[in-house]
Parts: sequence; C-alpha cells; structure tokens
Amino acid sequence: MLLLAAALTAACEENAVTDIAEPPAGGANIKFFNFAVGSPGVNFYADDTKLTAISSTTCAILTDANREQCTTVGAESTTGVVYGGAGNGTSGYYADIAPGQHTIKGKIAAATDKDLAIANLPATIAEGKYYSFYLSGIYSATTKTAEAFIVEDPIPTIDYTVAYVRFVNAVPNGTGPMTLFARNTTSGTELPVGAAVAYQSAGTFTSLPIGTYDLAARYADGSTNVISRTAVSFSAGRVYTIGARGNLTVASTVSLDNTANW
Repeated sequence: MLLLAAALTAACEENAVTDIAEPPAGGANIKFFNFAVGSPGVNFYADDTKLTAISSTTCAILTDANREQCTTVGAESTTGVVYGGAGNGTSGYYADIAPGQHTIKGKIAAATDKDLAIANLPATIAEGKYYSFYLSGIYSATTKTAEAFIVEDPIPTIDYTVAYVRFVNAVPNGTGPMTLFARNTTSGTELPVGAAVAYQSAGTFTSLPIGTYDLAARYADGSTNVISRTAVSFSAGRVYTIGARGNLTVASTVSLDNTANW
C-alpha cells in the first residue's frame, strides 16, 4: 500500500496543472489603429511578434484539407484591420507588449504583398504604461508606405462621477492644430476638451460631466467645424479617446473616431 501511495503521489506531481491564469510579471499595454487613408488591411507587430490579427472562418469546420493548419498555427483572415479600424476593438482592450525597444509595424494582411510592412516605427515601451499606435497620413500605393506615430495613454485616476476624454489628431492635411469641443445635447453647454492638438499628437485626458455630446474639431484660431459627430455618449468612470482622421479633401474618409481606453 505504501508503494502504491508513493506511485500515485509521483504521478500527481508529474501531471500537475500549471497555473496560466495570470499574465507574466511586468509588461506594458498597446492598442492599434489603421488611420492611414487608402491603406490595405494590416496586422500589427512588435518586431517580429504579431500582436493583432483577425481570424478566418476557414477553421469553423475541420476537414482533411485544413486540419493540419487549423490545429497548429491557425488560419488568418486576409482582411486584417482596415482603414478606420482598431486592432483591439473599441471597448478598452489592449494587447500585451514587453517593455523595451521595439519596432512597431503594420504588415499587409492580403495575399498580395502578404506581410509587407507599410510602416516601421521605432518606439521605447516603458513597463506598466499604456500606448496607442496609429497608422496615419495618406497611403502611397507607389511606395506601399504610410506614416505612423505612437502616443502614451496616461490613464487618469478614475472618478466615477465623470467621464474622461482626450483628442488625438491623425489628420495629415489640416492647416494647423485642432481643438475638440463637446456640446452637451441636454444643457447646450459647450466645453473645449483640452488644448489645441497638432498632427500626430494627443491632448490630455479631460473630465466631462456624463451625458451625450455633439463633438466638433476646429482649428485653434477658428470657429468653423472642420470635423463633427453627433450624439456621442460618455459614461461615468470611463476613459475615451476621440481620434480625428481622414483626408480633408475627400469627405467620405473624414471622421471622429470614438474608442474607450478604460
């Protein structure tokens, strides 16, 4: 009986379950946006490590033809994150990234020019911080390149009686820095959301009373709405980024994007 107990104990130790519920100690967080007008769909990478990808429906049903791929590396969509899209969605999700020096890339997802990087941006990632990476500018089909920039997302200490909003300017052909204004649709009160923000820059997170707002981006020295969006709701205790994007000479590409950071 003693020998049997010893054998069972050894077997249990050999087959012990490894706890993988928690992420590795240390680390940082990053989210991604494809705001490069006319760009192809992309997957986002840190160096050669893929951090976002959209899965394909190819593996919904296993067959002899797809079994090996679907049960090993998986099947990736050739769509990728298209223009106007967020690689981590709009609900506050971030991808994990190791602190240190990286080259952040957007690589073509389509079969044609598959994995060609249309942007390579060196970046220093600090432990415990949050970041947003943007493809921006107007995509060049000749050189197959786009512009890119990265900003830190300094999540404020949360007050659950207000919302927090900031403005990111990803419009490449504006005539100067822009300021975001928010007009409460109930009270009619209009407030600036931080100060004027230059292209490829982010403003500060600013507290706003919870509610529904009409938004407008204006040049720092003007009163005309350059870009506008109506009926945007901001909830208590949430943190949001409003990103201006598009080619101002092509109205269909212009928008104010609303993405939650927290």
